Amino acid sequence: MQLTPLADAVLPLIRTDSRELWRWSNANRHGAQMLDGVAILELAVAEPEALPSTYRVVVPTPRETYQVAHKALASAIRIIARADDSSGIIGDAVRGLIALHPVAAAAAEMPPAKLAEWMWQFHFDDDVDYFELDPVAYAPALGAKGIARLREHVEELRAQVAAQPAREHGHSHEAFLLSWFDQRLAVLDRDVDAIVRTHLRDGKVAAWFTATAKALAEIERYDLAIDWACQAMEFDLGHQARQGGDYWWQLLGEHQPDSLADAAWTMLRRWPGSDTAARLEETVGPKAREEIVAILQARPSALVHFLVGVGEVQGAWDAAHRLGLDDRLAWDRLASAYESIDPGAAIEVHLDGVAADLVTASTRAYRPAARRLAQLREVAVNAGPEAVATVDSAIADLRETYRRRPSMLAAFDGAGLP
Repeated sequence: MQLTPLADAVLPLIRTDSRELWRWSNANRHGAQMLDGVAILELAVAEPEALPSTYRVVVPTPRETYQVAHKALASAIRIIARADDSSGIIGDAVRGLIALHPVAAAAAEMPPAKLAEWMWQFHFDDDVDYFELDPVAYAPALGAKGIARLREHVEELRAQVAAQPAREHGHSHEAFLLSWFDQRLAVLDRDVDAIVRTHLRDGKVAAWFTATAKALAEIERYDLAIDWACQAMEFDLGHQARQGGDYWWQLLGEHQPDSLADAAWTMLRRWPGSDTAARLEETVGPKAREEIVAILQARPSALVHFLVGVGEVQGAWDAAHRLGLDDRLAWDRLASAYESIDPGAAIEVHLDGVAADLVTASTRAYRPAARRLAQLREVAVNAGPEAVATVDSAIADLRETYRRRPSMLAAFDGAGLP
């Protein structure tokens, strides 16, 4: 079996001479190819002995692996600068290479000072300045000497930012980089006070409390991380606070599982919804269901989604009618679940949904509506002649109501509808 050198296996997958990457489809195809190259490099870093059998690649030395990773990253940065990466595939490849690079550098024992210089200059690329390299990830490769050199650059940057007009501090690339390096060096130093100062900033948004919690978790100060995540949750009722609450929940599950029941109640009362309700029931069991239902009465859609999710389909059906449910997605889910109880009633709900979709003339709606009606006929066949008659009558009414829509009628005919 002939084996290929690592560079020959990886770099052709990363590089391209194409001038058509501004086309979204071309960029996506090349991004997928780049990810294949990243996968080979990942194995070269983690388990190089597996390369011959997995990819027919010669086992490289650590220095060879680093050189290929370094060249691949440089090429990927040049590529993303001229590509339409709306789908983010090339960006994922770049981030994969960024994650591999420090590991490969440490294994290759690269000269710390030279690595520190390259790492710093990486952030001042004229074409691409939206990726950052993490001092924490590079610390094993940089060692004390490399980190010291990096800190010198940070202080030089601090003086540069201080000389800028204050109005530019919130927008300049230099100010952003200074904040990034201050935060990551605080984590590297495991300095709690510095972490809070650099991540919390002025404490005006909930996301900064969550960022503080994540940085503290990174240095394994989980007690403090839980406290700061809780503060993020309590900041307000916005989406950032909700994200903080979800992170608080995650930390509790990993480090204080005995607190989860109380936390689940807290989350439900702050953000009443089917997801927080399901989380509570999963945590404490069905004994909480009666109170959950009471809390969700003011939110019919959430109540219906929750009850369907826990198998109380009849209760969900009754609640939907009692509370005047007006959410189409909830009605669709409920009707699908209710087919096993009363297919005729469920079909009526589905038919109402199809009719609503067709009120406005739109060719994009016709084929989905036709497919849905065909599916409803199949359900009706199993339910009996009366259900079939209901569906066929509804189809006939739609054909008559919209007889001046030839595209819709053609879609119905194409789906084999009567």
